[in-house]
Amino acid sequence: MLKGIGKSLFNCDICEKSFSLKHSLSIHKCIHTGEKRYQCDICSQSFMQSGNLIIHKRIHTGETPYQCDICGKSFSHNGSLVAHKYTHTGEKPYRCDICGKSFSYNTSLITHKHVHTGEKPYKCDICSKSFSQNSSVIIHKRIHTGEKPYRCDVCNKAFTRNDYLIKHKSIHTRETPYNCNICDKSFLDRGSLTVHKRIHAGERPHRCDICGKSFSRNSNLITHMRIHTGEKPYRCDICGKSFPHRISLTVHIRNHKEEKPYRCEICGKSFALNYHLTYHKRIHTGEKPYRCDICGRSFTGSSDLNKHKRIHTGERPYRCDICGKSYSQVSTLTNHKQIHTGRKPCQCDISNKEFSENDHSIKRKCIHTREKSYRCDICGKSFPQNGNLIAHKRVHTGEKPYRCNICGQSFTQTGNLITHQLVHTGETPFQCDICHKAFSRKFFLIKHKISHVRQTLYHCNICSKLFPDGESLTAHKQVHTGEKTSQCNICDQ
Repeated sequence: MLKGIGKSLFNCDICEKSFSLKHSLSIHKCIHTGEKRYQCDICSQSFMQSGNLIIHKRIHTGETPYQCDICGKSFSHNGSLVAHKYTHTGEKPYRCDICGKSFSYNTSLITHKHVHTGEKPYKCDICSKSFSQNSSVIIHKRIHTGEKPYRCDVCNKAFTRNDYLIKHKSIHTRETPYNCNICDKSFLDRGSLTVHKRIHAGERPHRCDICGKSFSRNSNLITHMRIHTGEKPYRCDICGKSFPHRISLTVHIRNHKEEKPYRCEICGKSFALNYHLTYHKRIHTGEKPYRCDICGRSFTGSSDLNKHKRIHTGERPYRCDICGKSYSQVSTLTNHKQIHTGRKPCQCDISNKEFSENDHSIKRKCIHTREKSYRCDICGKSFPQNGNLIAHKRVHTGEKPYRCNICGQSFTQTGNLITHQLVHTGETPFQCDICHKAFSRKFFLIKHKISHVRQTLYHCNICSKLFPDGESLTAHKQVHTGEKTSQCNICDQ
């Protein structure tokens, strides 16, 4: 015990932090020992302090005893109410002395400072991953345990985090009270609005310290870092395949189940994710909300804009670790690496034919099985997928729902519209991995690659025909010379 000015201090013998109460020191020491003596009798989660257990149990009971006297919103503990009230007053009394950013309460400032120090004191005891705050470890562990304590009282869907539940509930209520004063887009919470405004401001405060790339959201930086680390924490329990982020796993699982709950009411096409449907609808509406600040071109999605900007910057962030060649898109790098490995990662288990991972042919096993369960009621033709049938019916109806917003030309399929629009934009997304020449269509790239192959072929100097080897060329030349070097050993012809 240390003697202070007018009071006694109790000093931690591990980290030398001091406390005015012996009880506070005992609670603090649990951080070092990892002891969690208070256990929830509903879900078995443990806590260092009895107060934390009481607050936790309100997740199960739904109790929210702390009510805001301004808007009537209720909270499970007083700290959340205090923080919430700052949204009304705008007060942020806790300021970071390094970057000047201000926060509504002290715990947020402490957590924020870990960004500057790089400190991650909280470690997962299952996979050893480290985090800057204890709450992040608790949420992370639910990946391992499968625990989803936050349940929607409307549709019964469960979530690992309360903020996921709140966002989900907006599907039922359609409530989006936070409006952007620049583009009139609405958001469920103030944080989402703040992040959205960075699109207009061009602000990207979260920077990768490996490659220097910057992001508007910290979550996007975390996902990006997995490119460098190779980390894939989300594993499919059906086939064992792992993914770098949760949304990829969600889409993958829906492919197993053939589940596509989001349907376009214009053309009938269905999608595994609501985001994909939103993106798709812009093809019909012609909306392109993402604009290049260098050349003024607009794009349907933010990822399209990011890819386009690399034309201006010359950035090639995806580098082959075998030969050092760099590419502007990760898909181009993936295809390039197959030159070194000779491997095509997807194989049809019926014909044993191999395909690259992004080749849609692997999905069409119906070619072998002849299973075509979707039948056209006009001409009787059958198709393996409902999407194929919908596209086919446009032959009969003459419907062309995909319209170019530049010249007005319409198309029966979205792929044809996307290819057509390259005529207007001059974009050349298909790049040769040998000489880096780029083309607007994959077909043109394939034709171009033959020019490289031709250099290794055997060329007839009479008719210019090409052959894979010298023996075939020699045999061919006999057509021109009339020479007959091979004789039948039965009839001497």
